[in-house]
Amino acid sequence: MQHIIEKFPDEIVRKATKIKAIITDVDGVLTDGGIIYDGGEAELKKFNVKDGQIVKPLRENGIIVAAITGRDSAVVKRRLKELNFDYHVHGKLDKLNYFDEILETFQLKEEEVCYLGDDLTDIACLLKAGLGVSPADALTYVAAEADFITSKNGGEGVLREVADLILAAQNKLEKILIQFKSQEV
Repeated sequence: MQHIIEKFPDEIVRKATKIKAIITDVDGVLTDGGIIYDGGEAELKKFNVKDGQIVKPLRENGIIVAAITGRDSAVVKRRLKELNFDYHVHGKLDKLNYFDEILETFQLKEEEVCYLGDDLTDIACLLKAGLGVSPADALTYVAAEADFITSKNGGEGVLREVADLILAAQNKLEKILIQFKSQEV
């Protein structure tokens, strides 16, 4: 999958080869950051199906998928359970504590973690991760702390872009494509 990784700087590809876990923020990364309330108690969010589609192949290829989100949202809990994330915690603004908990729980080193974030509460995790990534529309002072900025805005396939990079850098994406071509999924 050389054509996928050739658009990334060599240093980013090198970091991607070491990744064993992706930890992501939710609002502004897996969603566009918008929150819609109806007239009652319902909260609505829009997720990109391309992000969801890659979670199972990531997990099947040994990549842990986790989320740390500052909001406590039933919609987000439902989506992350549906996708079978390995770990997710909600309503936590002290994300670095949970980043460290993930490292300990899954026996990971910092350089083995890719963190995706777009706002103030993500900065410490972006700096600590082996590969810190921000969406194209992240706040500029947050994106300045990331190793890499995606071509996608939040909610438009940020996780998918990063997952494809990691899987291609680790020579795992071709196998996934072959499985889907032959319907052995």
